[in-house]
Amino acid sequence: MGSVTSSHLCGGEKKLETERHVRANDRPFNLSYHYANNAIKTSKYNIFTFLPLNLFEQFRRLANAYFLFLLLLQLIPQVSSLSWFTTAVPLIIVLSITAAKDANDDINRHKCDKQVNNRTVDVLIDGELRSEKWMKVQVGDIIKLENNEFVTADLLLLSSSEPLNLVYVETAELDGETNLKVKQALTVTGELGDSIEALASFKGEVRCEPPNNRLDKFKGNLTVNGQTYSLDNDKVLLRGCTLRNTEWCFGLVIFGGPDTKLMQNSGKAVFKRTSVDHLMNILVLSIFGFLATMCSILAIGNAIWEVREGSVFTAFLPREPGINAALSSFLTFWSYVIILNAVVPISLYVSVEIIRLGNSFFIDWDRKMYYPKKDTPAQARTTTLNEELGQIKYIFSDKTGTLTQNIMNFNKCSINGKAYGELYDFSGQRVEITEKTEKVDFSWNQLADPKFVFHDHNLLETVREGNPEVQAFFRLLALCHTVMPEEKKEGQLNYQAQSPDEGALVTAARNFGFVFRSRTPETITIMEMGKKVVYELLAVLDFNNVRKRMSVIVRSPEGKLTLLCKGADTIIYERLHPSCNKLMEVTTAHLNEYAGDGLRTLVLAYKDLDESYMKKWNLRHQDASTAMDDRDERLHELYEDIEKDLILLGATAVEDKLQDGVPQTIEQLAKADIKIWVLTGDKQETAENIGYSCNMLREEMTDVFIVAANTAEGVREELQRARRKMCPEAAEEPTVIEARAGLFWLQKTKTVQDEKVDGEYGLIINGHSLAFALEKDLELELLRTACMCQTVICCRVTPLQKAQVVQLVKKYKQAVTLAIGDGANDVSMIKAAHIGVGISGQEGMQAVLSSDFSFAQFRYLQRLLLVHGRWSYIRMCKFLRYFFFKNFTFTLMHFWYAFFCGFSAQTVYDELFITAYNTVYTALPVLGISLFDQDVNDRWSFQYPQLYKPGQLNMYFSKKAFVRCIMNSCYCSLILFFIPWAAMRDMVRDDGKDIADYQSFALVAQTCLLIVVSAQLFLDTYHWTSVNQLFMWGSLATYFAATFTLYSNGIFLIFTSAFPFVGTERNSLNQPNIWLTILLTCLLCALPVVALRFILIQIRPTINDKVRYKVTEETLPAPAPRRTRPRRISTRRSGYAFSHSQGYGYLVTSHKFLLKSHLRSRLALAAQTDGPLAENQPQHYRTIDEEPEESRSSLGGIRDSNT
Repeated sequence: MGSVTSSHLCGGEKKLETERHVRANDRPFNLSYHYANNAIKTSKYNIFTFLPLNLFEQFRRLANAYFLFLLLLQLIPQVSSLSWFTTAVPLIIVLSITAAKDANDDINRHKCDKQVNNRTVDVLIDGELRSEKWMKVQVGDIIKLENNEFVTADLLLLSSSEPLNLVYVETAELDGETNLKVKQALTVTGELGDSIEALASFKGEVRCEPPNNRLDKFKGNLTVNGQTYSLDNDKVLLRGCTLRNTEWCFGLVIFGGPDTKLMQNSGKAVFKRTSVDHLMNILVLSIFGFLATMCSILAIGNAIWEVREGSVFTAFLPREPGINAALSSFLTFWSYVIILNAVVPISLYVSVEIIRLGNSFFIDWDRKMYYPKKDTPAQARTTTLNEELGQIKYIFSDKTGTLTQNIMNFNKCSINGKAYGELYDFSGQRVEITEKTEKVDFSWNQLADPKFVFHDHNLLETVREGNPEVQAFFRLLALCHTVMPEEKKEGQLNYQAQSPDEGALVTAARNFGFVFRSRTPETITIMEMGKKVVYELLAVLDFNNVRKRMSVIVRSPEGKLTLLCKGADTIIYERLHPSCNKLMEVTTAHLNEYAGDGLRTLVLAYKDLDESYMKKWNLRHQDASTAMDDRDERLHELYEDIEKDLILLGATAVEDKLQDGVPQTIEQLAKADIKIWVLTGDKQETAENIGYSCNMLREEMTDVFIVAANTAEGVREELQRARRKMCPEAAEEPTVIEARAGLFWLQKTKTVQDEKVDGEYGLIINGHSLAFALEKDLELELLRTACMCQTVICCRVTPLQKAQVVQLVKKYKQAVTLAIGDGANDVSMIKAAHIGVGISGQEGMQAVLSSDFSFAQFRYLQRLLLVHGRWSYIRMCKFLRYFFFKNFTFTLMHFWYAFFCGFSAQTVYDELFITAYNTVYTALPVLGISLFDQDVNDRWSFQYPQLYKPGQLNMYFSKKAFVRCIMNSCYCSLILFFIPWAAMRDMVRDDGKDIADYQSFALVAQTCLLIVVSAQLFLDTYHWTSVNQLFMWGSLATYFAATFTLYSNGIFLIFTSAFPFVGTERNSLNQPNIWLTILLTCLLCALPVVALRFILIQIRPTINDKVRYKVTEETLPAPAPRRTRPRRISTRRSGYAFSHSQGYGYLVTSHKFLLKSHLRSRLALAAQTDGPLAENQPQHYRTIDEEPEESRSSLGGIRDSNT
């Protein structure tokens, strides 16, 4: 899984690295290992390699190589009947346009690299701190970071300004989480402090693992003065993190630049091509074979003609010296290669690039994908992948910041059996909350958070009336947490929480009059309804993934001992006193409704403690805390002993606010048969709740499987158990179809067939289980089981695992994939998928910079796919079908004519028509249909998402569609050649003169051809605009105007040799029988197409046919009204959805904590700005029946007889 190679940035020879050995402040020693420096490079080219590498990339496209070969052929006079520049100029234009676009993209990457590499940081060099650019930082350097600075490289933390050598870091660029993490330096290095002399004389040596991509693990040791200390992940700061709430810290560089874990997880930049591109390469290869066959037939015909008939003409057309029938046949072969090259015209690729560019502009200009709050429009950052958007089968989405806003709101609560957070009118009906709904006024509370919004006035009134249960509820929220307060000015509080939901709960308590003000290792100070109260903090019973709860033990000023606990409902319920059974039933009903709304729930409980019991428990706690063996187990038993017979207070419901329109978007995409997998770094409970909120997981699902085994065999058993339940009759081994694909059919593909399942299922798999499931012997079992499920959620996954999941689906499903995310942790996934979409959100711009398309909100994805993607795919397919039709028809007429011209490679058309056919007469009409055509408009596209399915199945353009197109071309070319030939053979003018000459036939044939291809375009166009009309009629008018002009006497007199068709149009087009011939020819070409389409619509209509019929019968659908999600009564609830780390409680209660607080204020380190919470739209609240209020004892002094 991990990489063990380190390379020079500038392309030096790779060296296998098994262990990293770093010595502090010793650059010569460290440079001897040739470790990579701290410069990064994401660009593909430099000024010297751009031309050769870019040309190499472009000539990998078979058509470009083919036209280069044609150009070389045209330089041979004996072969070419056309000038060399007819191929050279279009080829140079195509290569130049593509090169300019690639250069622009790479220049932007260079600018980004330069911006990052030129950031400055303080580096300890020769005993003093110097400001150096990031790219000059070397492994083994000691650097100084200050508050709010990015971490320069992967560092071993040496010392910090905080007590216990702690630092707080934000890891959004790594794992997508904006909550703070805590790191702690070793005591031996922490004593160095900020003394430059001590740091400069530090000679510690680090031996650790080689560079790898594992974000959650680090193994190594530090040797100082002969003593060895172990190092783990808590001692390391990773590049991509941001230092928060820490004045300064010093660190030793261990990994730099490409060796950092961030860059190891970034994935390689890949050159993405669409499936249409790959298919075109195969078709071009087939066309080469078709072309070679035609040229061979014509060359053989020439040889036969030269032997049988050619000698008759040698009297007045003598052969050149040394030319015989065999050599003439050989040269004729290559002459026809040039003449018939229009089957793959260079203008095809120019037109494809223009169409893609135009459709990209439509995405950029779409006002319905513009997000005004952040002034962010949608952006097509890559212009070569548009039509792939219409073929997506699998979407891989991040959660935090992509589906959600990563903003927590205290939404509702249940206290002593009564639910709060709903609004009712006088008749008892629930009232929907809007922007105009009156908010609770917290102005009476000078310390209230002005951004906090709540609408239920009953809760505030109950608090202010002194209700003991409600006050105990908020007192618990103000005391039981690990939040750190910041107070920049008197009364201006800011909370720094490891978990955003903890911050939301403490903020709620703050606004309702229980303000967490400050803490020391021994005390917690809160303001209770304006009165300052100091609680003695005796113990923190910390959170971990097994406990799924946390508790604190406090002593009130009156001397009363209380244990306060909050956690997952299932965990707390097991530890409640029997007297709480009735209250538990009521609270459970509220919890089910909250979970049905997708809220993250916690249950609150407390217990009064006896002084003598507490003394005994404290002694046991000290013994367990200092034990060398089985410390965790002993502490766990101790916690279990005290956390029982709890008294239930109530429950909280916090909303991880979804982005607007997420459930509707997912519903629409599901109707389009697009499968969505969520790959998130969050914990299982959090992801599960969001799954229900987004309607990805639903109560009516048959089952939701959870895979959380810690061994490979356990994962296999859980996957197989799930698969057998979903599909009992399925074979034990998956059905894998092996085939060949790609150019020359050299690429081997393996496809795992979909298996039918009765019912709907969901799959949730943890990161550690996923690591086993992605191994070679288990990956097919994972894929098979996951693809049977309607919804797949992967939790606690690393960035590289995200990419591996995408690669697995790409490898075995042969389907088009899309990855969407908003953080640096999503970059590898975005690069791995066929299409990468970046959301410009809360977590920086790394995802956007690596993406192919970007916008500000997840809901815009449905418009990108169902409208722009589908239209782009349909337009591209129509373009290709029409383009091959018109060019094969154009070329095959040369083939038929060869049998009447002695296989002499004479062209059937005027050379001016050949030159202008693809570049003037048919270029704009086909661009018109390729840029503006719509089968139905955007509203009907949303009304019927099923219209998207044909794109997933490649129904509009495939090898079969190509063969049908060629058959139609063969038929039309036969009609276009032989009808005019037969009609004109014995035709005479009105005055009795003969019309049957080569020039008149050429004029009639090319006129018929142009009208027929225009009629075909007319039949293919669904949506007519003024532009389409102008292009079509303008092109026909241009043809006739150019024909009459270029065949006139005046032009002939000026350019006698260049325009030999003088008077041809007057000789032919003024005769009624010529126009009758043209009409008959066009009808015979068009009627079979019209008849076939009519029959197919009647007996086998497609989904497009059905919807287009509805469009003619019905009025335009109105925009979809804002729908309220139906309430879900759920039994699946959050299992303590906080994401803070185990062990933080110990740090909070350490007796060295806040040791330096009397010397300085650490509360003004980070400038705070108004968060996005201030901009939130009001939520749509739903009410439930009120439960009768029951009296319970509280912390405020009510005595409970059960304790």
